[in-house]
Amino acid sequence: MKRTLFALALVFALAGIAVIQQFAWAETTALPTEEAPEIGFLAPKFELETLAGDKLGIARGELEKPVIVNFWASWCDPCRMEAPILSDLYLKYKDQVEIYGVNGTMYDDMASVEAFVKQYKYEFPILLDRDNEVYKSYRVLGYPTSYFIDRNGVVRDVIIGLPGHEEFESRVKRLIEG
Repeated sequence: MKRTLFALALVFALAGIAVIQQFAWAETTALPTEEAPEIGFLAPKFELETLAGDKLGIARGELEKPVIVNFWASWCDPCRMEAPILSDLYLKYKDQVEIYGVNGTMYDDMASVEAFVKQYKYEFPILLDRDNEVYKSYRVLGYPTSYFIDRNGVVRDVIIGLPGHEEFESRVKRLIEG
């Protein structure tokens, strides 16, 4: 009798653990529904004109590949220090991740923007935030700031300021790996 009760208790305990694990797994794999410029939330949607005159941005739905949204300005000294890192990482990983360089055009001038892009050999798209709306919606505290967004549009990492090349690259790899 004691063995039967023990066996039943063990079966119920194991079943309970299985049910709890199933719910825990379901919660961690569900996509968020709220939009916010914070880790674990959907990235705020936007569309901006590029330096080339096209329109690009973040929309709902699955992205073709992960995206790094980098906010910068031509007068920003840390942005100048970060620029060679971004150029290098884009050339190295452009088949696996996209980089959008969002320029704070409201606080910059086009001649300086174009000179910066040419000087640092930016090959990734440069988006012009002329009215500061995307800057505000992402709650950018300063330049440079980078948001790492996965294929599902979820913010997975944020860098405020200037990391070293190795740190930036390790975060790019994590984003690619998912």
